[in-house]
Amino acid sequence: MKRLSLTVSCVMFVSMALYAASAFAGMGSEGHIAVTPADLKWADVPSLPPGAKVAVIEGPLNEAVPYTFRLKVPAGYIVPPHTHPVVERVTVIFGTFNLGFGDRFDPVKTKPYPAGSVIIMPPGMKMFAFAPEETVIQIHGTGPWGITYINPAEDPRKK
Repeated sequence: MKRLSLTVSCVMFVSMALYAASAFAGMGSEGHIAVTPADLKWADVPSLPPGAKVAVIEGPLNEAVPYTFRLKVPAGYIVPPHTHPVVERVTVIFGTFNLGFGDRFDPVKTKPYPAGSVIIMPPGMKMFAFAPEETVIQIHGTGPWGITYINPAEDPRKK
């Protein structure tokens, strides 16, 4: 079941990654990627609760290759307890990202990370997050990226 969840999550990101790749084609030469905030193409994220937007910069997210994407979330946004299959590197670009660890959401047990903060988490770490204000984070690593919710009933792909 865990593998199926990862596969579904990755498949949903493939189309966004391909869209992003086509959007950035020709922006650089010699295989480099160069983007400005105005270049980002934001899309809904089926694997996260409603309200999050993703802009894939490098991917695809479903392969064992480097990926980079940004997530934009509104004020009050919550990500229920979950894990990721690979090391996740998060940089807070704008706003504040509150992160906690464990299998139950508890905002009191989070630490606020303001813009400029970096958080690196190992695969399988149980975590949850919320954003008290509009927040943009950048996530990068080596795929495949995915998300598995501790409580399957909180998985937005199943609603």
